[in-house]
Amino acid sequence: MKRLTAFALALSLCFALVGCGGNSSSKGSTSAEKSASSGGAAAAEETFVLKLGMQQGNVDRSESAEVTWVERFKEEVEANSNGRITVEIYPSAQLGSQEDNVTSLINNSLEMTCVNSTILNSVSARTMVLACPALFANEEQCDAVLAGEWGQKFWDDVAADSGIRVLAAFCNGMRSFTTSNKELTTVDSAKGVTFRVMTSAVYEKMVEAIGANPVPMPGSEMYTAMQNGTVDGQENPPVNILNDKTYEVQKYLVLDKHVASVVTFDISESVWQSLPEDLQKVVSDAAATVTPEAAAVCKTLNDNGVAKLEELGMSVYEPTEDELAAWHDAMRDPCVEYVKGQLGDEIVDELLAAIEAA
Repeated sequence: MKRLTAFALALSLCFALVGCGGNSSSKGSTSAEKSASSGGAAAAEETFVLKLGMQQGNVDRSESAEVTWVERFKEEVEANSNGRITVEIYPSAQLGSQEDNVTSLINNSLEMTCVNSTILNSVSARTMVLACPALFANEEQCDAVLAGEWGQKFWDDVAADSGIRVLAAFCNGMRSFTTSNKELTTVDSAKGVTFRVMTSAVYEKMVEAIGANPVPMPGSEMYTAMQNGTVDGQENPPVNILNDKTYEVQKYLVLDKHVASVVTFDISESVWQSLPEDLQKVVSDAAATVTPEAAAVCKTLNDNGVAKLEELGMSVYEPTEDELAAWHDAMRDPCVEYVKGQLGDEIVDELLAAIEAA
């Protein structure tokens, strides 16, 4: 009898615990919050806040491909996630430099950013291959490779390396050199010039290969360094020279088009993995929708950028075909050899094959 009574008491206690919902769990992420569904019968839905830090300031979309992408991405994601994702944009380097934003993604204090692919060199060595000069003939060829089979596998490998997932990438122009105190024409004219470069061993090798002096520094410090004469020049595509107001402190531009500049739009891999599959699709679909729009803005800005820079007082030199080949020949092999030494032949050869196919 005592055993039956004890059993009945234990059984009633189990039912009481089940009725009270005694087994609950929650999963957190940097900016994820739980929101209980009405009535409590269905599982609680997570909501997510994606903070996005960027360098470009508060400008009209027509003046910036990055602003176009970010603002349109916010619209698409918020419209199609039924209020479950909010995108907060922090422009004008409010959250630090490109390098700072990449570090913040890795340590989960920031969810998203947009940076040049070269900034990713420090967290995924394989991205050095995109910094090699004189590989891509033009922006269209670069975009075709990045969007193709090679590019898809490449970005997956970068995510595995770094903890940063590249949602979208496109060429935002061909990088060219500018100077404040000396007109550049042929590759020999660059000897002895001091150029600011992004923090990249490949870019340092590139500048050294033409007999010039590289000074690595964040883009946020570049304007002041040129203004103070700490460096003689820098290198960027026309759209960046306009957006960064480089023309205010640089007089000469040579259209040597040495590197296809690649802008990436990135999310923390841990945040990506914390998103339910339906929200991952919302985010990836939004990126696919807005990328062609942003790339079109970039093309317009670059197509019109040289004329605009001339209007603003810059002297622009366009090398002859032979002069251009000399620029590229001087840079290509030393950088390719360096990257192969760091990463092995395979990754470089696969990219060259993808370029040839494109």
